Amino acid sequence: MTTSKLLAAYDQQLRTDAETPSAVAVERLGPLRLVTFAGGRGFVTYQDLAGAGADTIARWVAETLAFYREDPAIARVEWKTRGHDHAPGLHEALLKNGFEPDEAESVMLGAASALDVEVDLPPGVTLRPVTDEQDIRAMSVMQDEVFGSPASDGNAEAILRRMALDDGMQLWVAEHQGLIISAGRLEPVPNTDFAGIWGGATREAWRGRGIYRAVTAARARSAIALGKKLIHSDSTEYSRPILERYGLARVSTTTPYHWRR
Repeated sequence: MTTSKLLAAYDQQLRTDAETPSAVAVERLGPLRLVTFAGGRGFVTYQDLAGAGADTIARWVAETLAFYREDPAIARVEWKTRGHDHAPGLHEALLKNGFEPDEAESVMLGAASALDVEVDLPPGVTLRPVTDEQDIRAMSVMQDEVFGSPASDGNAEAILRRMALDDGMQLWVAEHQGLIISAGRLEPVPNTDFAGIWGGATREAWRGRGIYRAVTAARARSAIALGKKLIHSDSTEYSRPILERYGLARVSTTTPYHWRR
């Protein structure tokens, strides 16, 4: 598929309710989807901004923040932007309303078959899916360390809630002598051609040895077995070059803007 066709499939198939399968509630404001997740988290997304001008977009941002402010349980909100959207004045409106931009990530898309490769793992390293709470908490601790996040139970609790939904999400880890050294999750998207690969993290001492690639290949094989043809991922500058080498294409960027109460 060409880059333009991949991007069209992304917009049409993924920028819907498929993007937020574990939502507690979803409200609409024009083209915006105002999503509430468990744990006091708001999330704003949309398929496009319907050709709106800067004044309309500024009003939507202010009304969105007012909506979340009314719920005292909401502690933080993420507004997910995409680089290929026509969104005049959005950046300025978000800043004016107290949202702060995080680092941009690359929207990576491509054939699942491109990631299905054989990888020679270092001696003693093994791969497996995990489902037990103890394994999930150990995986979450490793990811927090790799991403430089404060150690907390929040990520693990969110993953455990999601696993309880039994919606097809899979967690894969690489281990060495009982220590989780790399991990990532697979999220098949119902009623689409896509599965997402997320949360890829590898301990620094084990990077550059094919382990992340092996975890990615395992997830791709599983996606293919589930009938998924395409893979999508929002990638940092650590994983983007790896996925590009495997055949995925950088079709756009996404920048999250965060508001905290």
